[in-house]
Amino acid sequence: MTEASQVLIVTGGSRGIGAAIAIGAARRGYVVAVNYKGNRARADAVVASIVKAGGKAVAIAANVAQESEVKRLFAECDRTLGRVDALVNNAGILGPLGRIDAVTAAPLEELFAINVVGAMLCTREAVQRMSTKHGGSGGAIVNVTSALARLGGAGETVPYAATKAALDTFTFGLAQEVATEGIRVNAVSPGIVDTELHPAGRLTRLLPGAPMKRAGRPDEVANAVLWLLSPEASYVSGAILGISGAR
Repeated sequence: MTEASQVLIVTGGSRGIGAAIAIGAARRGYVVAVNYKGNRARADAVVASIVKAGGKAVAIAANVAQESEVKRLFAECDRTLGRVDALVNNAGILGPLGRIDAVTAAPLEELFAINVVGAMLCTREAVQRMSTKHGGSGGAIVNVTSALARLGGAGETVPYAATKAALDTFTFGLAQEVATEGIRVNAVSPGIVDTELHPAGRLTRLLPGAPMKRAGRPDEVANAVLWLLSPEASYVSGAILGISGAR
């Protein structure tokens, strides 16, 4: 199967890193399902950019934290684009900021539901379609984690860091689980990236501690994701690729 015929789902694909992945993938010949939760205009703008450049894409609304909506996302992709060959689990939120002794249950539950459970549910649907065990022809999955899984996020983002550490472990374990079924599973682990995930002023505060003294760009992360999806990475699975400017 060539890249030109491959179907890619990007969760959280309407902005930031997700949008850069969707647009970059379309340039490489993928047909792309741009998943979004609530901002249809943003998703439509990504799709319009892809179509204007000669690619094919559709916007599909789904809250990945809801199992029924994940099922609908993949069913809609099956119907409009075909069976998925590649999945990028990018959807995520920063969650509650501050020390753990001030956190409450509701935002924690939402954080883990989106960042961890959502990625696992989407992966389940993808494996059911990709795996040779289920009659598929293989595929590739990339999880977007974070350097905070290593750094910890003390004082501000410990819960978020914990969700990304969970994805790191999930990546490594799943890669072994489906290695003989034609599926490669990897992750990218970005550092500080200039996206809307950060509240106002946070980037300015964090950048002095960055080795390169600048934030990464969404396309710099997207390029690494697209390499991991590509045949050039055919013997890469279970890897967590740091994209953090040496941090």
